[in-house]
Amino acid sequence: MSTLIVACQTIADELNVAIKETNCNYPVLWIESGLHMVPDSLKKRLQDELDHISNVDRVLMAFGFCGNSLLGVTAPSYPIIFPRIDDCITLLLGSCKKRKEICDEMGTYFLTKGWLTYEKNIWAEYQDTVKRMGKARADRIFKTMLQHYKRLGVIETGAYDLEEFLNTTKLIADDLNLTHETIPGTLEYMKKLLTGPWDDEFVVINPGETIALSHLKI
Repeated sequence: MSTLIVACQTIADELNVAIKETNCNYPVLWIESGLHMVPDSLKKRLQDELDHISNVDRVLMAFGFCGNSLLGVTAPSYPIIFPRIDDCITLLLGSCKKRKEICDEMGTYFLTKGWLTYEKNIWAEYQDTVKRMGKARADRIFKTMLQHYKRLGVIETGAYDLEEFLNTTKLIADDLNLTHETIPGTLEYMKKLLTGPWDDEFVVINPGETIALSHLKI
């Protein structure tokens, strides 16, 4: 069967490794990560892309719900399949249960190389605030913004050189006054998206069906 992957650029490193390790050489349509900032824009872009895809038997979407960006998206003439997760952090941690355990233990702001490279991330916002308002005021603002977070959790996915990346994330943790910790990640959930089985951990939308709130319950 002909399969296409539609994926967020933020998880490009991890998805490319998963594709290689599963020998699922499906073509990938990358969606720029900046669209996450406006869920309606991301939804419109995804629907436009899906509507223009043809000659496929299914589309695998490497996306989470992403602020309900998938709500209202309709499958065209083929089924679409995506993981039943709130965002790609859960995908890289391996399960909703794992994420909840980590967050219950300590308020954690998660980070990967993809989030730092492609997303409008919190460190960039902090540095911009320092330039505009000075460090003392920036520190007060971000202390309030991050009052529920105690830890910067760097997800170790094995998809890139972690040591070099940690040199940067330690600086970020210091700037934001968070403890720094490396958290084990996994590509198994992502690999399961590529190979199946698409069980209760996934949402399968049949041709002509529209994604509703009932599909998004974790």
